[in-house]
Amino acid sequence: MSESSSIDTQPASSNSTDKDKSNFAQRFRGYFPVVIDVETAGFNAQTDALLELAASALQLDESTGDFSIDETIQFNIEPFEGANLEPKALEFTGIDPTNPLRGAVEEEEALKTLFKWVRKKMKLAGCQRAIIVAHNAAFDLGFLNAATERCKIKRSPFHAFVSFDTTTLAGLALGQTVLAKACIAANIDFNNSEAHSALYDTERTAELFCYIVNKWKNLGGWPIAATEAEIDSKH
Repeated sequence: MSESSSIDTQPASSNSTDKDKSNFAQRFRGYFPVVIDVETAGFNAQTDALLELAASALQLDESTGDFSIDETIQFNIEPFEGANLEPKALEFTGIDPTNPLRGAVEEEEALKTLFKWVRKKMKLAGCQRAIIVAHNAAFDLGFLNAATERCKIKRSPFHAFVSFDTTTLAGLALGQTVLAKACIAANIDFNNSEAHSALYDTERTAELFCYIVNKWKNLGGWPIAATEAEIDSKH
């Protein structure tokens, strides 16, 4: 990645102590998870078109400590100039990039709107940096980073390479790595006829992530119990 893109790779701020952070910020070390899904015209982030992008922000119920979907936004995106459109990829997603009824916007407009929205949500949650959550996250993050660089956007709210991958989390928590099967195992409704749209897959991925995080809490995994040394230091 070129220096001109200047995507910030610094971790979340550690200037304040944990007790000064919001409950949301304490859960993920100051990071604000945003669930992302992209639909594309191929597998190569540098050459293939980004066609759809959706993002779900999360909220924390202060009374229960459970996470849930706060709001989801979605964009249909025009292929960038010179973008490759793989016929097999378009057949798989069912997306027709030439359809005027898509209401597609340019990559730059979609990203700037997304980043502004993420920064607002992140600030309200008391977090310092956003982190992508996705199913097979390296794929989605790769396309997001490539589009950010193409549009010469100097600062992204997202960490450039750290992510939460629900493929791995679901494999650990549910013994499943396919999104549909993991959702079924978690008793989350999943309609295969609606899958492979960014909006639908994002919201199912967000529900899955919240299920795993909340389940871990309910099993006693969070908050982490104080160590004996910490307990002794208080007496």
